[in-house]
Amino acid sequence: MKVVIIGAGSVGSSIARELVSHRHQVMMIDQKPELSARGDLDVQWMVGDACELSTLQEAQLEEADVVVSATGDDKVNLVVSLLAKSEFGVSRTVGRVNNPKNGWMFDDSWGVDVAVNTPRLMTALVEEAVEIGDLVRLLTLQTGVSTLVEFTVPEGADLVGRTVAAIEWPQDAVLVAILRDDVPITPSQDDVLEAGDELFFVTTIAAEDELRQLLSEQRRLEN
Repeated sequence: MKVVIIGAGSVGSSIARELVSHRHQVMMIDQKPELSARGDLDVQWMVGDACELSTLQEAQLEEADVVVSATGDDKVNLVVSLLAKSEFGVSRTVGRVNNPKNGWMFDDSWGVDVAVNTPRLMTALVEEAVEIGDLVRLLTLQTGVSTLVEFTVPEGADLVGRTVAAIEWPQDAVLVAILRDDVPITPSQDDVLEAGDELFFVTTIAAEDELRQLLSEQRRLEN
């Protein structure tokens, strides 16, 4: 897979390092020539302004499978995503959201397929670490239509001892994984839920509210 990463800062470099370790072909574009002199990344380098159409043409962006806009400037990330999608027909774009207030713009109208809201993700991970019995949003997927959420089953909850099939989950909320004792489990209809299970759902925004209400009711039943 060919991936073009815009922005060679700490975030972009970390992404590139992971992709290279998985044997993907990576090109990095940044305006700072000194960054390309680093020898710790086995990637193709290009110095230039990614908001300029000529730079993206020189990079042959139409050949990329994925474009990742990972700069620290939301305006740049939006412009690059839009150009990648509208001018070069890139099938997959990922945009880094630096300011949570700008998150609403990172959707298909700006050519963003997946928005990675770093502050929101870090907040979610903090909440996930301390909140048991509350639904926590981890990621927003697919242009803001779907989300990945997590729920840790508390002791004494009505869910404990029930099978997955016995619970009427919202129609557009899919249980995709159960993490039990640090071991991931692919859910089946016959799996029995236990206290401490971490349940991961992919859900629409509307169904997320329904799921939160359902799980809240299950918590109240324990009292």
